[in-house]
Amino acid sequence: MHITRRQTRQIQVGKVKVGGDAPVSVQSMCSTDTRDVAATVEQIRQLETAGCELIRVAVPDEEAAAALPKIKAAMTVPLIADIHFDHRLALQAAQIVDCVRINPGNIGAWWKVEEVIKAVNDRGIPLRVGVNGGSLERPLLDKYGWPSPEALAESALNAVHALEDVGFTNMKVSLKASDVHHAIDAYWLFAHQSNYPLHIGITEAGTAMTGAVKSAMGLGYLLSQGIGDTMRVSLAADPVEEVKVGFEILKSLELRHRGINVIACPTCGRVEIDVVRMANELEKKLGHIKTPLNVSVLGCVVNGIGEGKEADIGIAGGEGKGILFKKGKLVRKVPIEELMDTLIQEVESLAREKEAEGGGDAHGHADERWEPLVPQPDQPSTLGREIPVLPNR
Repeated sequence: MHITRRQTRQIQVGKVKVGGDAPVSVQSMCSTDTRDVAATVEQIRQLETAGCELIRVAVPDEEAAAALPKIKAAMTVPLIADIHFDHRLALQAAQIVDCVRINPGNIGAWWKVEEVIKAVNDRGIPLRVGVNGGSLERPLLDKYGWPSPEALAESALNAVHALEDVGFTNMKVSLKASDVHHAIDAYWLFAHQSNYPLHIGITEAGTAMTGAVKSAMGLGYLLSQGIGDTMRVSLAADPVEEVKVGFEILKSLELRHRGINVIACPTCGRVEIDVVRMANELEKKLGHIKTPLNVSVLGCVVNGIGEGKEADIGIAGGEGKGILFKKGKLVRKVPIEELMDTLIQEVESLAREKEAEGGGDAHGHADERWEPLVPQPDQPSTLGREIPVLPNR
């Protein structure tokens, strides 16, 4: 499958480029109380280790806003402030962070938005216009009767047009819903009316398992259609899991190559080693590796090499013995009890070799199987103000 990326403008969030020909970035949001600087910084460090490229924190009050300078000083990735209701918090946060997120449905009167625009403009940082199905403007709810995809798209387009009318274009947009179909349709409607970069996500997706599935279905579909410039997998779980799932979605579409990709045979009556335990242990112990590598854990000596021929490196075991192979070729036999330790050492060694050679995609560069469409400066950012009709899918 060849993915053609949607043509978007490019903005800069700290050191991370979003939109245009930049790779789809993965972000998350701290679950800590922002007022607790120590706890928030600790979680940020965990997210950074997991590869998170943009981190958002909630700023519900003055005390949380006052904590931002210390939090920002301890970070290596861009910081985004999430603001609701009180525009004064956005003004304060804009002096510190790399991006401010507001919701046009709850930020208040237009003059408050104009003050926020001036604050972010003065610092040269972007704004994220975040529309959510749970907080749409009352006139749109009255018009559509419910937070429909058309209502979400109109809310976002209204906000974008209003910002453009005062000369502001340094923004990205999100249109989140917890229903996969509604989210897909809302993003599709907006994407066909505007070339601003999109932050995609299925909000309130659910637990680690169900939320990952819903996000994979919704975000995977959007990304396969070329829609999406930055993303968050919203889970009722440790935010680190959001980052892991996000990269796995991108890796499965070959939009990003980062870290190990474990190839493990499914359980069956022929498996003679504990593939499930070994595969999970492998992911955990090799989570620090950023170099992209395909690693196989297979439970059949006879068919193992053939089934794992696409892997960079792997093991197969059975009948009390094991083998180590690279690119489908036998390297050596290994005692069964030494298989895992041997594989871990070999993977780490191979990763160092590839990193030294400058190969692979350890820093998350996009894969050549997608084709970026770089926006032209003279193209309009948004089209007409009418909501297009959804196609039958």
